[in-house]
Amino acid sequence: MKFSRTSRAALAFVGALALSGTLVACGSSDDKSADAGSTTLDPNTKVTLNVVGLLPGAKPEAQTALAQEVTDFQKENPNITVKTHDYEWKATTFAADLAGGTLPTVFEIPFTDAKTLIANQQIANMQAYLDSLSYAANFNKNLLQYGQGEDGKVYAIPAKSIYAVGLHYNRNLFTQAGLDPNKPPTTWDEVREDAKAIATKTGQAGFAQMSKDGTGGWQLTVDTYARGGRMEDGKKATVTNEQTKAALQFLKDLRWTDNAMGANFDYDWSSINQAFAAGKVGMYTSGQDVYTSLVQTNNIDPKSYGLTMIPLSGSNSGVLGGGTMAAVSSKASNNEKAAAIKWIDAHYLRKYTNADAAAKQAQVQVASKQPVGTPELPIFSQQQYEQYQGWIKSYVNVPLDQMTSFTGKVFDAKLVNEPAVATQDVYKSLDTVVQAVLTNKDANIDQLLTDANAKAQRAIDAS
Repeated sequence: MKFSRTSRAALAFVGALALSGTLVACGSSDDKSADAGSTTLDPNTKVTLNVVGLLPGAKPEAQTALAQEVTDFQKENPNITVKTHDYEWKATTFAADLAGGTLPTVFEIPFTDAKTLIANQQIANMQAYLDSLSYAANFNKNLLQYGQGEDGKVYAIPAKSIYAVGLHYNRNLFTQAGLDPNKPPTTWDEVREDAKAIATKTGQAGFAQMSKDGTGGWQLTVDTYARGGRMEDGKKATVTNEQTKAALQFLKDLRWTDNAMGANFDYDWSSINQAFAAGKVGMYTSGQDVYTSLVQTNNIDPKSYGLTMIPLSGSNSGVLGGGTMAAVSSKASNNEKAAAIKWIDAHYLRKYTNADAAAKQAQVQVASKQPVGTPELPIFSQQQYEQYQGWIKSYVNVPLDQMTSFTGKVFDAKLVNEPAVATQDVYKSLDTVVQAVLTNKDANIDQLLTDANAKAQRAIDAS
């Protein structure tokens, strides 16, 4: 599979990753290079670096692959000891984890959070360290700017999961419902019809929606964009728009008229993935890159998985895009920052710029039965990404032929950034709206959105 067009828009992100355990940044007792302002790690200086690992509950095979990656890195950098920690970003806990010092030294953040963390001086200026990488000038500048401060310096680095939201569907449930899994729905009316068929014929939820910890507002924004609406206009909240109302009415009809959404209306990102992989959900929307997590954490049957474009309607319709950035604690010493850029290079980025690194990582993943080739959007250039795909072609083990109705169309769609101001607060104000529509048959959509708009506006004004 190859994407056929260049990326058209800067992407933002609401993510997918949270943390357990209290971590203390561990540097060398002799940190003279930090005092000297050096950006180079003395090879005789010992550094212990705490970094993000996998999602909690990741399968042993995924842990094995990560452990091998750490071993290889430490052989290449014998003075750096890497300690990985399970991590899942959640809007409801991240700020407290950061303030309480429970995050690793190197952690992951949504594109939407970087500017606030920079302004609050909570993440380190990594410009000088980034400049040490040979490919530093090759980043997609539209992506890189999300991690830049007002001083123009880079504080957070585009790292992974650059995505566009798609419609994920269970091919087995489609077959059981008498639907053709090779012809997924292309309109919202068809989504509704297929959801009803799945619920009626299989007893499972034909369609499910995230609804808490900011994910309800995130996916309602996805639904709004797909219909041509927007949640903000500059610093003005616009969540009362007609497209958001239409998206909520769609959910209300599926839930109360069609009885096609099952019995669970309390999903977040992790739990909806779990339900989908277990065959309890026919369709849901999320980033196109979620297949990797479905394998690593949820043991999905690859034959059951399908990915298609989210239906788009209206002249201003678009696909919400996003991604993950790597950041370093502002409390990190210079030695830790120098070690961190080496890890960010080896763990996240080098595979896109070096054929040997790409092949080596793919070999480890295949040996550990991990996904290789899950669709992504380019961190660097389209040409460089297609070159990377060529390097790993012989190792690809994901069912790309079951994703072509997404990968063949995504670059024909408009990619739209997330709401730029008070993003997480805007999403959280909409969680309660989604929850009310799914749990209260008499929910008043207009009133719910009026109340949410006021909350969102207060958050925007305070930002």
